[in-house]
Amino acid sequence: MGHESVEDYQWPPVATAQEMKDAKLPLAYRDRCASLLIPLNKCRHEFYYLPWKCIDERHAYEKCEYMEFQARVNALKKQKAAAARAAAEADAAAALSS
Repeated sequence: MGHESVEDYQWPPVATAQEMKDAKLPLAYRDRCASLLIPLNKCRHEFYYLPWKCIDERHAYEKCEYMEFQARVNALKKQKAAAARAAAEADAAAALSS
């Protein structure tokens, strides 16, 4: 069983700032996955945080957060590779001019 890549992941629709404010989400949780956290928190409150309830909602939210993390890791790798290429080009240009 293979893992889903960040490019293939179907991101949930983005929650609006007003929806996040109405749900009283802390600023730290207002990201691309907030639209999944809002119904998860409603479910948690409805069932008094029972661990065997809201499993599907929790799984969807945690998967979204993991994919968000993977996207940030991939972006950082690309940024570091571009910086390394630029440094190598600068070193090559400096060697040629010497």
